[in-house]
Amino acid sequence: MTGRQATGVDTESGRDAILRAARRAFTLHPYAEVTMRRIAADAGVSASLIVKRFGSKERLFHAVADFGPAADELFAAAPQALGRHLVLTMVRMRREQQGDPLLRAVFSLGNVDERTLLRERFREQVTSRLAGQLPGGNRELRAELIAGLLLGLGATLSLHRPGAGERATPEQLADLYAPAVQRLITGSDQW
Repeated sequence: MTGRQATGVDTESGRDAILRAARRAFTLHPYAEVTMRRIAADAGVSASLIVKRFGSKERLFHAVADFGPAADELFAAAPQALGRHLVLTMVRMRREQQGDPLLRAVFSLGNVDERTLLRERFREQVTSRLAGQLPGGNRELRAELIAGLLLGLGATLSLHRPGAGERATPEQLADLYAPAVQRLITGSDQW
């Protein structure tokens, strides 16, 4: 078979559906309460497909805790255009993936070890990476504040569903929100 599993689910969309369902499950429930069957049912696939794709619940959790792919897309712009790019990319990713690419770092209900892993991965793969791209001084502080703005945008869009943010185009949201993000990216003489 080319491009499709025996279950009838397209390989890539099946993987995406599994990851979306796993992100939701690990965000809303402690790790110990999450089951492969529950994720499979939510994703519309068999539990055996999840095992075939990811091997185990632990490996699936580690895939969910990986912010690297989202960071690759988010930071794919030069500093002078990064603010607008970040907002546009965040909004588009949320809509395409039916979930926020970063917000799981905040709302995860796991035990201390799981929350610690998510925070460490977020800091390493998002905040520290962003700090390395920023010009000027106070790069770590500015990166943390930018991450806060992005998380705030995600939380706002989630809280006001349905709402004006959901009806707005990504460009409209970027027109309003990106200048604040860009100011922190560019910095000022005070940095």
